[in-house]
Amino acid sequence: MFKPVEGITRRRALGAAGGLLAMPALLRAGPAEAAPPRLGSSEPPFRRFRLGDFEITVVSDGAAMVDGPWPIVGEDRPREEVEALMRANLLPPSRFQPGFSPIVVNTGQELVLIDTGNGSEGFIPRPAGGRLVENLKAAGFAPEDIDVVALTHCHVDHIGGLTDGGRATFPKARYVVGALEYDFWTKDDRLKASEGGNELKSAKLFRKTMPPLAARTTFLKPGDDVVGGVTAVPAYGHTPGHFAYHLESGGKRLLAWGDCAHHEVASLAHPEWSALFDMDKEQGKATRARVYDMAATEKLPVLGYHTSFPSLGFVERAGTTYRWLPVTYQFAE
Repeated sequence: MFKPVEGITRRRALGAAGGLLAMPALLRAGPAEAAPPRLGSSEPPFRRFRLGDFEITVVSDGAAMVDGPWPIVGEDRPREEVEALMRANLLPPSRFQPGFSPIVVNTGQELVLIDTGNGSEGFIPRPAGGRLVENLKAAGFAPEDIDVVALTHCHVDHIGGLTDGGRATFPKARYVVGALEYDFWTKDDRLKASEGGNELKSAKLFRKTMPPLAARTTFLKPGDDVVGGVTAVPAYGHTPGHFAYHLESGGKRLLAWGDCAHHEVASLAHPEWSALFDMDKEQGKATRARVYDMAATEKLPVLGYHTSFPSLGFVERAGTTYRWLPVTYQFAE
């Protein structure tokens, strides 16, 4: 049994402890002590998980706050209506942070990259966007490791990373794009689009990047495979040949739906709202209704390129409409 030290009372012990507790505050108050530096906000560069025998890596091409979601979503609705929806979902009414989320599919035999981000001339310019190569390296991939580059469509924020400084970013890759999509962008009429619009900007970038790669490009029809287990699914309307890609391995499935949504709240809550960048507005609405219904009915995990990074989620019915459920630990092993 321990004996109390002679001369130490409870009151004296508590007083001594209080003095020790006060010492850090005294030290911090000294004039020589610098304030801790602010390190700035941080965004994860990638997320990796298993899908059957596939390994999937979602790679961020960058992050930036932009104006919206109106009119990017709901251009045919009053701005106040879209802003009210944002407030109801505890989001800023007139600013949002879209994802730009290419994925690498490791099939065990090949590395397939789906979409290439903004590059130097995309929707979000560098340094906020165009960070695919940098973040691929953070995820353990070099550009020369990529065997196949598959494109959902040919807007600037999906093909911008194909080349850099006039050279192919992925020097050993072969390329895959929808035949209908490629044919659409090769037509000279695309260069007659409105100055400053997304169509003209995409047409000009397409001319610079895609024809030089044509000899290494495969042109897909709906239902064709990019590689075994990665299949082209028509999702027309956003562009005339827009594809989603259905991934399946070991009984596990995922839908990389490209631009079937531009905002995880507004697009899903109101698939009937017009989307600014849809080239065929009515077909875009019909595609969203069909794809959301399929994802909800089949409980199909989704890679939504423009939903908040890591852009992974599920679609749930909410009455007559839908809502986005971000992935948490559904893919944990």
